[in-house]
Amino acid sequence: MYAERASRLAGAVVWTNTPAGPRPGRVLPDGCMDLLWHDGRLLVAGPDTRAHLTEASPAPWAGVRFPPGTAPALLGVPAVELRDRRVDLTDLWLAARARRLAALVNAAGDPAEGLERAALSRAAETAPPDPLLRRIAAALDAGRPVAATADELGVGARLLHRRSVAAFGYGPKTLARVLRLQRALALARAGTPLAETAARTGFADQAHLTRDVRELTGVTPGELLG
Repeated sequence: MYAERASRLAGAVVWTNTPAGPRPGRVLPDGCMDLLWHDGRLLVAGPDTRAHLTEASPAPWAGVRFPPGTAPALLGVPAVELRDRRVDLTDLWLAARARRLAALVNAAGDPAEGLERAALSRAAETAPPDPLLRRIAAALDAGRPVAATADELGVGARLLHRRSVAAFGYGPKTLARVLRLQRALALARAGTPLAETAARTGFADQAHLTRDVRELTGVTPGELLG
C-alpha cells in the first residue's frame, strides 16, 4: 500500500510503500529525486527519463521526494550523474557519514519520519535552491515552450540547458515532456477522456499522447490507468 503526505520541508513529499505482493513495481518519471530507505539501507533515486521497474520484494520502502531541481544542493552531486540510477548513499558521501545517517534513520520509530528529519537537517546546513530553478520548473510545468521560457527568464538557450542538466538531470525539453506526462496522467486518472486530456495538455492528438506514454512508461495509457 502506498501513502504520502506533504513534508515539513517546503515542496517535498514524504511517502511509504509496502508492496501488496512479490511483484515488480513501476515508478514513473516525474522530474524529482528521492532519498530512500529500504531494508535498513539509504539510497538515492535519480531523475528518470523512463519508468523504473523496482525489484520484486515485499519489504517496505520509505522516501522523501524532493521537487525538481532541489536535491542536488542537498546531496552535493549534480542531478545528471544520477539520471536513471538508484545508488547507495555511501557511493555519494563518505562512508562513515552515510552510515551515521542510516543509523539515525534506522533508530527512528518510523523510517519515513527519520528521513524527513534528516532532510530538514541537511537543508538547514545548505544554501536554499536557486529561485531561477523553481521558475524554470514552474514555467515548463505550466506548458510554456522552452524558447519562450528562456526569453521570459532572461537566460540564453545554452545557459538554460546547462543549468537544467545540472539541476534536473536532463535538458529543459526532456523535463517539459516528463512534466507534461504527469499533468496528462493526473487528468486521465480524474476521469477526463484521453482525447480531451491530450488537447488540454499540449499533445497533437490522442495518438501522440499514447506514443509518449508508451515511450516514457513502457505501457499504454489503458494498461497504466487500468
